[in-house]
Amino acid sequence: MAKRQHRGGRSRKYPIWVIIVLLIVSIYSVVRNNDNKSNTGRDGYVEKNYKKAKKPFRSLKTFTGKVVGISDGDTFDVLYEGYAERVRLAEIDCPEKKQAFGKAAKKYASDLCFGKIVTVASGGKRDRYGRVVGTVITKEGINVNEALIQAGLAWHYKDYSDSDALAEMENKARVEKVGLWSAKNPVAPWQYRKNRRNRSR
Repeated sequence: MAKRQHRGGRSRKYPIWVIIVLLIVSIYSVVRNNDNKSNTGRDGYVEKNYKKAKKPFRSLKTFTGKVVGISDGDTFDVLYEGYAERVRLAEIDCPEKKQAFGKAAKKYASDLCFGKIVTVASGGKRDRYGRVVGTVITKEGINVNEALIQAGLAWHYKDYSDSDALAEMENKARVEKVGLWSAKNPVAPWQYRKNRRNRSR
């Protein structure tokens, strides 16, 4: 039986550039699929292919996960079981972003734990914004809440804490004029937020 031919009796041929384009597209698809299978990007940092935790909130007393975001000195995103939980450090209050030492607090926190595994101890507490409120401990055993106080990059949030240890750490930083205590009249972040609300009214 004669071989079936296309109209005109010629077999179909493609220009060389079409073949090259198809080859490039195929290679790109394979590489992209392999990348999507992995949760880690360059330098071990987690890619943003996770979801932010939503209501109903999970009951989380103590959990371990990777820090995938730093909003400011005292607010992190911690990846746990495929969802990023917003974590607010308990008992301390860092300067706001636009305050003096706000950026320094964020950088200090980032250097300590961004892209790293941490343990969050919260006792199941959440604030009115749904954030987990707790203490963050790095894999090396560093208490991030305390480290920020000792570096003079956070206030002891006495409205929500009666910790003698934190009060002593803050006093030591004040006396030594470390971080924000080197300023003449540092404004507490809660007072800064109150002033902004009053101005907006």
